[in-house]
Amino acid sequence: MTEELAKIAQAMVAPGKGILAADESSGTIKKRFDSIGVTSTEDSRRDYREMLFRADDAMKNYVSGVILYDETIRQKAKDGTTLVDVMKAAGSIPGIKVDTGAKALAGRNAGIETVTEGLDGLRERLAEYHQLGARFAKWRAVITITDSLPSWNCVKANAHALARYAALCQEAGIVPIVEPEVLMDGAHAGHTIERCYDVTEWTQRVVFQELYDAGVALEGMVLKPNMVIAGQKCAKQASPEQVAELTVKCLKSTVPSAVPGIAFLSGGQSDEQATQNLSLINEIGDLPWKVTFSYGRALQAAALKAWGGKAENVAAGQGAFTHRAKMNSLAAQGQWKQNLEKAA
Repeated sequence: MTEELAKIAQAMVAPGKGILAADESSGTIKKRFDSIGVTSTEDSRRDYREMLFRADDAMKNYVSGVILYDETIRQKAKDGTTLVDVMKAAGSIPGIKVDTGAKALAGRNAGIETVTEGLDGLRERLAEYHQLGARFAKWRAVITITDSLPSWNCVKANAHALARYAALCQEAGIVPIVEPEVLMDGAHAGHTIERCYDVTEWTQRVVFQELYDAGVALEGMVLKPNMVIAGQKCAKQASPEQVAELTVKCLKSTVPSAVPGIAFLSGGQSDEQATQNLSLINEIGDLPWKVTFSYGRALQAAALKAWGGKAENVAAGQGAFTHRAKMNSLAAQGQWKQNLEKAA
């Protein structure tokens, strides 16, 4: 089992490939559709995601896997093919988001801190998802920084839940993406890059201790962390070079080399910023793991806008998606350059 999981994890972080996060909840995708004036229905969501999954160039060459939402893993394309089979035909591995969201963490910081729920019944859900074709899963923990937070209670609770989820995934023959996200945006995002470094390092140390305690095979998982970056509301923003340097320093001090790969989330970064920072991280080199992307909005925003909900714009949407996927593929190899954006 561990051998099979390791094989899947390696394929997820294959050179020059990354993961498309298309697991927006119904509420999130509605907000995205609202921004382009499209009504969010089961059919419109299917049409949009089918457009992405049928972008052959992107899916075959730059996307190793796709994180799906419960609705999507059960949906069929317009021609009756399951969306899972559409992805598999393009050589992408189907994945599934399995947490049920971040809920207020009871206690004195309930208005700010959260714990991610979804462990109840997870073993049975994972068995069903495996039957439906999922070979990896995702669980996102959310850590908020303020002057006095996160609390030990919050870090510990989220790390423990991530480890229990990861162990259940591996038992079901599914590779867990472990996602402890230290937020860079939101109401409290005034922290410096140095403060982000301290909190990210602490969080990741606790997460790996919990993974060890739960008996999770590191060879059969992928880490999806935040980059070490200043909060959006911080007056002093760090340079991309500093983001890359501190992110690598943090990862080297916390992530065992047995982990096959790190697939960053984009957080609140702009499309290009997420690509540039990823490329600079890879340019530093001498990294014991593959370092790539697992982006949602930073891969999809341009495609969503170009598509606009119109069938005649499918090719334009696919073109925009393919361009961003290609740029991030280059970044995953440390080869992205600003002038390549202009060339598009």
